Amino acid sequence: MSATRQRRFRRLTSTAIALVGAGALVAGCTGNSDDDEGSDGGTQAVSDNDDTGETVTIGFSAPAADHGWMAGITEAARAEADNYDDVELVVAEGTNDVAAQISQVETFINDGVDAIVLLPFDGAALTPVALEAMEAGITVINIDREFDSPFAARATVLGDNYGMGVSAGTYICSRLGDQPDAVVAEIAGIDSLPLTQDRSQGFADALSDCGLEVSNRVAAEFTVESGEEVTSNLLQAAPQIDAIWNHDDDQGVGVLAAIQNAGRDEFFMVGGAGSANAMREIQSGESVLEATVIYPHTQAADGIRLARLIAQDKAMSDLVEVEVPRTVVLNAPVVTADNVDQYIDNAFES
Repeated sequence: MSATRQRRFRRLTSTAIALVGAGALVAGCTGNSDDDEGSDGGTQAVSDNDDTGETVTIGFSAPAADHGWMAGITEAARAEADNYDDVELVVAEGTNDVAAQISQVETFINDGVDAIVLLPFDGAALTPVALEAMEAGITVINIDREFDSPFAARATVLGDNYGMGVSAGTYICSRLGDQPDAVVAEIAGIDSLPLTQDRSQGFADALSDCGLEVSNRVAAEFTVESGEEVTSNLLQAAPQIDAIWNHDDDQGVGVLAAIQNAGRDEFFMVGGAGSANAMREIQSGESVLEATVIYPHTQAADGIRLARLIAQDKAMSDLVEVEVPRTVVLNAPVVTADNVDQYIDNAFES
């Protein structure tokens, strides 16, 4: 890698580390230990946030757990609620039926919950009922898929889809940036989704920074079966590949199966989302998969924390601001063999 490229990559890496710290404000906004008591600064505020307060009833609704990341979303929400004696979590059955999810939110409104944490199957379709909840004085926390109106949620917690692409592209540039003829392939998710388009755009922008571009691209459907099918087609069409970015570790199970069936290993691969099985592949040192980019399944857990804080008229104690921010965008760090031990214990299973 050229000296210029190395300097640029170090700057990007430093920025990513800073963003990890910023993202940790949410993950750690209420957590503290007794050992911190007596310290000066803002640590007492953190302890106050952890102190049991008035009980908060939170309704939670998300799509069906038809893949590992979505299952991890609900599991993380439940686990976070269990950390607090003053949180009563009511979890609706996961559904991909928009009408059913609207009905779930209407039930929460009728029951008079204090807050609703909602990952909508379709953000646009759930916007009217979210507005109804807000107008009824119920705090709504929007997770992952945004509503159409800024008035439909008090706060929104998002993963960084564009940032995922940037992280994946930056990592590949760090490996291949001095090889202008390198063949880079991309295995996307569902192409019609804005999140897929954002990931691809971030990837292309990062690659262009080191003079690379996507040579071969296919799109799957975030499923094992589709991942295997499109990867088989990709490998037949591209006899030589230097690097692959696969957008999603759930479909990555099929991607890796297709690679193994084809007997190909001349390239390295970067995954997406951060599943535990992907991280075990990275740990093994025997797989073409050598990195994955986190798309946090802990978004709903952060939503539970924020809902509790807002309902109890508290703020994020690590910030100077006296209220919870309206939007929190979580970081998309790259996990490699060097740092996988920091992430694997909290990863979801594909």
